[in-house]
Amino acid sequence: MLVLNRTMNSALINEHFFNPKNVGNIAEAQAVARAGSLTCGATLRVSLSVDESQRITDAKFKSAGCSYLVAASSFLTEQIKGKTTAEAAVLGQSPKKSVIEQAGGWPEDRDRCAALACEALISAVKQYSDSVREEWTGDEALICTCFGVSERTIENEIKAARLHTIAEVTKACNAGAGCRSCYSLIQDILDDCSLEASEARTFGLRPEARNT
Repeated sequence: MLVLNRTMNSALINEHFFNPKNVGNIAEAQAVARAGSLTCGATLRVSLSVDESQRITDAKFKSAGCSYLVAASSFLTEQIKGKTTAEAAVLGQSPKKSVIEQAGGWPEDRDRCAALACEALISAVKQYSDSVREEWTGDEALICTCFGVSERTIENEIKAARLHTIAEVTKACNAGAGCRSCYSLIQDILDDCSLEASEARTFGLRPEARNT
């Protein structure tokens, strides 16, 4: 049993520690992920139930760690229920905005607890995204499952705006703005487009080169 090792700094944190919500496992979860801390030895398991519209219908966690990890996990899983996996991933990218600032009175030396909760959430969404890509049967290859961005859309944006980085692609079409499991795929597309552009420039120079 966990012991509260200090006075909790806000009513909200107290509420989620003494009466944590969403504790347990989801029997037929669409995604299950774990995260752990080498610093303190804490571990966390997050499971998600996701419907066909990619909306999280249930979220649960099991943890072995301090009171702040329990509070952060309870608070975060409560927030993401009813949200899409993309919205949940965006929350998970910023522990400060999604947990620390909203909880109020969060001590700086426990920021890692909020970060660990978010890490487990992001891992669960990534797992779900990977499974969606594997099962995808659409006409165009699906790259970003969080925001439903296809390979063709990304290629068109890269070529039209001469994009060179993942960050530029994300800004242009939202690909990669969620769980970021598609980062390596976006980079592959960037590399292919760069190679294609380089070959096109080389081909265009050949007639002149032959005349010199």
